[in-house]
Amino acid sequence: MNTTRQIKHLYARAGFGIRFKDLHDHESVSVKKKVKELFKNAETVSPLNAVTENIDLRPKSDDPETKRQAQEDRNKQERALNVAWIKQMAFSDAQLREKMTLFWHNHFACNVGNFYYQQQINNVEREHALGNFKTLLINVSQTPAMLAFLNNQQNSKGHPNENFARELMELFTLGIGHYTEDDIKASARAFTGWRYTGKDGYRFQPYAHDEGMKTFMGKTANFCGEDIIDIILANKQTAKFISRKLYKYLVNDVPDEDHINQMADVFYNANYEIKPLLEFVFTADWFYDDKNIGVLIKSPAELLVSLSRQFYIDYQNPDVLLQFQRTMGQVLFRPPNVAGWPGGRNWIDSSSLMYRIKIASILLNGGVIDFTGKATPEDQAFLAATNRQQFNNAKRTQAFPDWNKFLSEIPLKEPREEIVAFMLEPPLNSVVLNAVNQAPDIKSMIIQVASTPEYQLC
Repeated sequence: MNTTRQIKHLYARAGFGIRFKDLHDHESVSVKKKVKELFKNAETVSPLNAVTENIDLRPKSDDPETKRQAQEDRNKQERALNVAWIKQMAFSDAQLREKMTLFWHNHFACNVGNFYYQQQINNVEREHALGNFKTLLINVSQTPAMLAFLNNQQNSKGHPNENFARELMELFTLGIGHYTEDDIKASARAFTGWRYTGKDGYRFQPYAHDEGMKTFMGKTANFCGEDIIDIILANKQTAKFISRKLYKYLVNDVPDEDHINQMADVFYNANYEIKPLLEFVFTADWFYDDKNIGVLIKSPAELLVSLSRQFYIDYQNPDVLLQFQRTMGQVLFRPPNVAGWPGGRNWIDSSSLMYRIKIASILLNGGVIDFTGKATPEDQAFLAATNRQQFNNAKRTQAFPDWNKFLSEIPLKEPREEIVAFMLEPPLNSVVLNAVNQAPDIKSMIIQVASTPEYQLC
């Protein structure tokens, strides 16, 4: 395999795709050097600051107008936070950090109506995205968002709430089948007293904590929450569970047990440091096997971000980003449940695929794919109708790709097939090649390529 293809694959998985200029400027650079560069760029941590007020701390009121205004402000915060993250993912140089933040956003799926807290947990995930998993787990679990979402706020001595303890083991660490109901009960007692206050965030409250003896996974002591996490992490099943999930996110939806076991060994032996695990994956020969290239379906967020990044799209009506997400089934900060979005082939059905394909023409060409050349009367009628649609879509979306910048990065004599090979991860097929050869110009060809099912893959 040539280095160009490997680097393109690396950026498709460790980020949100590579730009034409970035690929051709570094064709002679080794993959290992590009991996180092990804980590170097990811050292920068840029927290989101789109939400500056915790609306829940406003004085309570029964006045209908005050309530209406609060809800309107809450909706504005949701839009601002969502759009801020999409833009950060699209335009940040810290691509690996943002890609991993998106992974942890789904791993620690949390849906509360307070977007000040949502921003806070997102920034915790970003800060520790490439750090230590134990630190990440504890810090996420102590955010007001997670304490509220999984009811640890109501978990008290004498009245244990098992919700957090159950999800901690089922979804965050061990996976189903590796703990018992008694383990859940004991664990819930250990996490009593974990609280937050609106102004101060996490605060341990000793009076609410159960100081009694607990038996958890064969060990008996007066465990606190951190003790439970230590015991869970000492079980290598946690390293394997995280590695399997990460393999499906970064490598292939179809698990390879041998490769997952290799990842788990690295993760466990590195005391759950995330960076060595990722370095191992990105430098493994099997990561670049043909069977692992162009086989993952981009999530709706990844599709929007990759289009925005590749074509330098400026959104003068950012609300459309939320509308696209709703239609495709993934609104950031609004996971369907604590298990998150299932991903993989669940992203695609017949209607969502058609919508995904249409999005490229909506964003890149004001709503339609541009056909030129001699038109039949039927074509002219179609064009008249689609031109009206184009105007309406352009007015509604107000999305402006920087075509001059995009096209200026393509070498003048670059063959069409090379351009298309850069655009797509899967190998070119006859249908795509036929569309390439029939397109009247480079811009039309690129929009058509971005409107293919193959463009949905990374």
